[in-house]
Amino acid sequence: MASINGTMMQYFHWYIPPGGTHWDELNVNAQGLAEAGFTALWLPPAYKASGGGYDVGYGVYDLFDLGEFDQRDTIATKYGTREQLVTAIKTAQAAGLQIYADGVFNHRNGADEIEAVEAVPVAWNDRNYEIGLPRTIRIWSNFTFPGRGNQYSGMKWHWWHFDAVNHNADDPSDFSIYRLKDKQFDTEVDLREGNYDFLMACDLDMGVDQVRGEMKYWGEWFLETTGVDGFRLDAVKHVRAFFFNEWLDHVRQKSGKDLFAVGEYWLDEIETLHWFIGITEGRMSLFDVPLHYNFYAASNAGGNYDMRRILDGTLMQQQPSKAVTFVDNHDSQPLQMLESVVESWFKPLAYALILLRREGYPCVFYADYYGAHYRDRGSDGNEYEIWMPSHRWLLDKFLYARQHYAYGDQYDYFDHWNTIGWTRLGDDEHPKAMAVLMSDGPNGYKWMEVGKPNTKFVDSTEHIHEPVYTNEWGWGEFRCQGGSVSVWLEA
Repeated sequence: MASINGTMMQYFHWYIPPGGTHWDELNVNAQGLAEAGFTALWLPPAYKASGGGYDVGYGVYDLFDLGEFDQRDTIATKYGTREQLVTAIKTAQAAGLQIYADGVFNHRNGADEIEAVEAVPVAWNDRNYEIGLPRTIRIWSNFTFPGRGNQYSGMKWHWWHFDAVNHNADDPSDFSIYRLKDKQFDTEVDLREGNYDFLMACDLDMGVDQVRGEMKYWGEWFLETTGVDGFRLDAVKHVRAFFFNEWLDHVRQKSGKDLFAVGEYWLDEIETLHWFIGITEGRMSLFDVPLHYNFYAASNAGGNYDMRRILDGTLMQQQPSKAVTFVDNHDSQPLQMLESVVESWFKPLAYALILLRREGYPCVFYADYYGAHYRDRGSDGNEYEIWMPSHRWLLDKFLYARQHYAYGDQYDYFDHWNTIGWTRLGDDEHPKAMAVLMSDGPNGYKWMEVGKPNTKFVDSTEHIHEPVYTNEWGWGEFRCQGGSVSVWLEA
């Protein structure tokens, strides 16, 4: 079988307009995305969330409502109906694209009924520290799903399925974290804040057999219903790690498919990511968050970043087979919770690094490909209008080079503060060579070996119009403009 350089797209951003048209848009775009060189799409959460038709999907209300039932004041989700979703998935798969669903296993939000429960408040910055005596509070924890009833699943959720909440129905100003009666926080979670099991809303207790059983049953049902090829798993640092071993083994065995899985462990600390990959025994990849923060730092350094170190401390460098590399995403985009935007001038350099090297599984962000325009309030309370430019013209050039040239041996030239490069020598199926050169400072040039004597190379980015000819030993002096990248392809 021919080798393939897989490339994923995160097919949404936080501010996709509501209205239930996103699945239809995917239905229209799928063929073109496949032809551009994408091989997989990660879709936003497809189930009903507490904000109904306006919810991005992470405030999960009902995993079994894919836009089919009148719940949370809407039938469709923000992205469309169940029928539109299934149609779009089939269209994308027929075009040759794999589809990865977004799985949110940490919490539930928007319950239908209130329950009284005994609970103890704990400190936000140390959840192991109790800041008051046990007390009876009323909480939104009874999920009855009146619009769906017992269709697909008869389970109703109650307080004992959760271990903590961050609300008190009798006091809207009380945002304490309450650990529920006779409960302990899950282990095998991130250790920040003492124990980072709790993130938001009603936190699932993975020590309850019924909870784990329902999540495994949902995985079976969702795979049968949608036919997706894998999962992006949300907020894995807040969920008992071993549950993912149990769940992934179950759904892979039941489906008979070697389902791809990537977890979001948002932490700029490589050793912890290695720990998680170890404890889950390589069952899933992780997003390369340290690499994103290297890009973020470099883009804000104005040419004063040591580009020789751009891959240091990253999964791409240290555990490439488990690295899903990315530049930005829905959480890091402007005005979002983890805002850490890679500046627009540097994005082509960052995308060249993830798309044109052999390490990692790259993920292109929808807003970087199509652009985005929206308004929202920042953390300072002021409203901002945001324009995210489209980098599609260059990304399509990179995707073409990735498909046809990014194969074989890779020679690195990470030997200059500003200007770095590498070459790919090709393989039997893709014999043509490629050279990539970039600089975060002034114009750059570098002698690099491509293994092709007396051969013409052309800059596919069209930043530099004069070709480069290699010498009799297969070396050429390749060039790039300042703050830019050039991708030299064998003519």
